Formats: sequence, structure tokens, C-alpha cells
Amino acid sequence: VNPGIPIPEGVTAIHGISNEDIADAPAFQQILPELLPLLQGSDLAGYNSNKFDIPMLAEELLRAGSDFDLSQCRSVDVQNIFHKKEQRTLSAAYAFYCQADLKNAHTAEADVRATYEVLKAQLERYPDLPKEVPALSDFSTMHRAADFAGFITFDAEGHEQFSFGKYKGQRVSHVLLKDPGYYSWLQNADFPLFTKKILTAIRLRQR
Repeated sequence: VNPGIPIPEGVTAIHGISNEDIADAPAFQQILPELLPLLQGSDLAGYNSNKFDIPMLAEELLRAGSDFDLSQCRSVDVQNIFHKKEQRTLSAAYAFYCQADLKNAHTAEADVRATYEVLKAQLERYPDLPKEVPALSDFSTMHRAADFAGFITFDAEGHEQFSFGKYKGQRVSHVLLKDPGYYSWLQNADFPLFTKKILTAIRLRQR
């Protein structure tokens, strides 16, 4: 997929994808008709995916004009399972669980295959790990949040609350009522589009 911006050399050094590789590749918006049917009803999994891959995908969907809601997909973050059990990186996780060195680390195919192998090994190693995706998704979630970036979390009663700034720990619905200008500030500030979408949904819910 062509990101629409140049790929820095430092980034190419990590994942091996250069500007020449994506010169003739389609833009994200062009592959949406093929991608959306794959996402519909699917569960998502990855290594550090709750903090990186899924938030990034959510942003791209919104930029492309799609209202597909990724928060409805269950997600299994293999890194979170690993961190709860062993506290390591993907390469270390692969060595620990699969007794092998991870070759071509940070290339997309190698990382995906390694993540899959690590998850299989985790399920075999820990009998207490749930085998069904819903429960595994819950276990691999470190912090429950309304948005993928974690700016809006949930309090003990399940209400959305801000996790940052001057209203940290206060319910979003209460803040939007007592300080309507805060909503406008958030919408115009440099926050993820999905976070803004969640804020708008909460605001509309109050009407």
C-alpha cells in the first residue's frame, strides 16, 4: 500500500520497504473495497497490535472516509499475553516459546508468522489461557479503553472517563456538559480521529 508520503531511510532500515517498492502500489482508499469484507465479522490479532496496528488501521479507515468500527472486532494482543507471563520482545518471545531465532525480524511476513507461532506456543504452554477468542481478547488487553489510543478509559462503573489533562479521572459526559468548549478544543487539537469519533458519539448520546 502506498502511504502517500515518502518513507524515511531509517524506517526502511527497520521493515525493508522502500519508496521504490510502493511507487506503483495502490493507496489505502483504493483497497478498501477488498479490505472491508475481510474485516467484517473478523477477530484481529498481532504483536503490540492494540497499541500500534489497530489504532493505525482505525485512523486510516477514517481518513479514507469509512465508518467501519474496529472497536466491534475482538482483538488478541500476543505481546500483552507475553508481557503478563514473561516480559520480553517479539524476538525474545520467539526464542523463548519456539526455541529458535527469529530471522528477518521487523519484516511484515516474518513478524506475522512469528506472532502466529508464538500464540500457538503460548496456548500450549499455559493451560490456564482461554482457548476462545472473546476470553483471550479480554486476557490480552492490558487497559480497557473506549478509544484505541487510551485517552478515554472506563471507570469502575463502566463510564467513559478522561485519562489525561485537567479532567483526568472525570467522566467524559460530565465534562462535556459543564465545559462544552473542551469538546471543540479536543476536536481541533492533534488527537487521533478515532478518539474524536468516540467523543462525538458520547456527546450525541447526551442529546
